[in-house]
Amino acid sequence: MSLHVKQDRREFIQYSTLGILGLVLGAGVVGAPYLRADENRLRPPGAVDEDRFLALCIKCGQCLQVCPYHSIKLADFKKGYGAGTPYVDARERGCYLCGALPCVLACPTGALDHHAEKPEDVKMGIAVLSMPTMCLAVTRKKVTKQDIRRIYEHPHTRELEEDVLKKLETFVDKPCTICADMCPLPNPLSAIEMIETKTGIIRPQVKSGCVGCGVCEELCPAETPAIVVRPRLSYEDFYINGKEK
Repeated sequence: MSLHVKQDRREFIQYSTLGILGLVLGAGVVGAPYLRADENRLRPPGAVDEDRFLALCIKCGQCLQVCPYHSIKLADFKKGYGAGTPYVDARERGCYLCGALPCVLACPTGALDHHAEKPEDVKMGIAVLSMPTMCLAVTRKKVTKQDIRRIYEHPHTRELEEDVLKKLETFVDKPCTICADMCPLPNPLSAIEMIETKTGIIRPQVKSGCVGCGVCEELCPAETPAIVVRPRLSYEDFYINGKEK
């Protein structure tokens, strides 16, 4: 094969590949608004706004591959719009806000914004005590092994995950403060703390530093989680402006 033919072949492959990638990304940009549905998923740390996220995400799964806690899943066709895009199912496994945010660093397209460099930069959503009557702290019930058994059914194949279980065991036979004490932020008191109401009830109070990582929802020992994360909302959205999605 002549040098000229080889050069033409290389250029054809190069520009064909770029062209296909451009079409894929272009289809994402144009089609993203039409892929939206009523669902509202919790996205990984650093996720840009939803329309842009759907346009930029190439469904490569790199963020999932580097997550040390098995927190990230890829949506299948049963999940509606955005099949193949990463999301966090907080009840199954919250995001533990790894210090270097490896999922963000692994994203090749900016769907996870690289300006998110530390846990405090994350804006996934906001935690809400949506069912206080289910909260063990409010009902003054102590944590039992049965209450936390569900959490042991999640993947726990790495040392960091085993550490979570070891910490969780220390709450058995005690009043529940799991959501506040297991918050993975470097300064958890900026996000959530246990307070005593005027009527003497102890309950969690979400604060403005909450980034919506979902760990409180995952580890809530109530059969139906008392505390849940509202994706894509900020503290101001929910607690000040009363905005729901």
